Amino acid sequence: MKSLATASAILLTLLAACAPSSETAPNRAPQPAVDTAADEAILRELHATVIRAHLENDVDRWLATEAESFVSANRGEIRYLDGETRRQMREPYLGSVRFTTYRDLREPIVEVSDDGTLGWVIVEVELDGTHTAGDGSETPVQGVFAWIELYRKIDGRWLCVGNVSNARPSS
Repeated sequence: MKSLATASAILLTLLAACAPSSETAPNRAPQPAVDTAADEAILRELHATVIRAHLENDVDRWLATEAESFVSANRGEIRYLDGETRRQMREPYLGSVRFTTYRDLREPIVEVSDDGTLGWVIVEVELDGTHTAGDGSETPVQGVFAWIELYRKIDGRWLCVGNVSNARPSS
């Protein structure tokens, strides 16, 4: 019985040694180790950049965090928006609103895929400020929003490729 166990162990060892690994498999490049902690820190910083862009009314800073191809889901609609369309939407928005508060209400939830190519940041943000209309009249802007930012690593750089958002109903 002992020799059968020994023979089985040797056979399994030989099979394992002969099996192709991800490094030796044909047509498959070796995958570098993924430093998820470093990638998560980058995604947190990208989210913080978007927060600062709102507070500083900086459309360029906000757009620099995003890929050219972008999908947005909010207000019951899914839309694919290129960079120029997003710029045309955001310039009037940031140009007419002055935020006194735009901050995370809780620590963002950040995850990176095991292969280090996709990531997401889930946030809950409080905002407070003033919207100035074309006639100069001012209206308070307040609210709490939650959203998920979807990221893809493109050419070694993390970029936001999508966003799904909603507003907390007023009480």
